[in-house]
Amino acid sequence: MNATLTDDDVGKTVVDAAGKELGIVAKVDNGRAAVDPNPSIAEHVFASLGIEGEDEEDYVVTESMLESVGSEIVLQGTI
Repeated sequence: MNATLTDDDVGKTVVDAAGKELGIVAKVDNGRAAVDPNPSIAEHVFASLGIEGEDEEDYVVTESMLESVGSEIVLQGTI
């Protein structure tokens, strides 16, 4: 799959191949997404407004890890 990441993906839920929720996209930069595994209410609000942010607990998801991008981002495997 040739799924790509864009700024429009900020705030989307990221799930693994089994459907387990892994967090939300906090920031997208050059085909890499910073995923916040434990977003606060404020972080959810900022993300829903398209305001990007990143902190030390975020982990990186690259386009090569993606199965699909739609209303949520689905990874090929599990983390």
